[in-house]
Amino acid sequence: VQLQAYGGGLVQAGGSLRLSCAASGRALRSYGMGWFRRSPGEEREFVADIGESGGSTTYAASVKGRFTISRDNAKNTVYLQMNSLKPEDTAVYYCASQPYVNRVGVRESRAYIYWGQGTQVTVSS
Repeated sequence: VQLQAYGGGLVQAGGSLRLSCAASGRALRSYGMGWFRRSPGEEREFVADIGESGGSTTYAASVKGRFTISRDNAKNTVYLQMNSLKPEDTAVYYCASQPYVNRVGVRESRAYIYWGQGTQVTVSS
């Protein structure tokens, strides 16, 4: 599976962005999907994940209520809608896929087997 994340950019605090992660090579519906982010000087951290069907999601406490993960298996794409953005959301955002059936809340990055290249999100104050 090849993953490509896009949709990042520069936005003012309080603004919104929607990230997309397009998959090719294999149907995305076979995988749970997650979003992670890495800020300069920090370790990569879990943001959100979603089960294969899209019926179950989990979020990091720092983004819950502001971010929404969703997926369209017909389009082989996963999304991350980010609202009420804060400067501390500035990071490179990565999408990734994990092979566990009917599992969400998979917060460890080592559980993910395919990764996109990352897209930069910068939130100005």
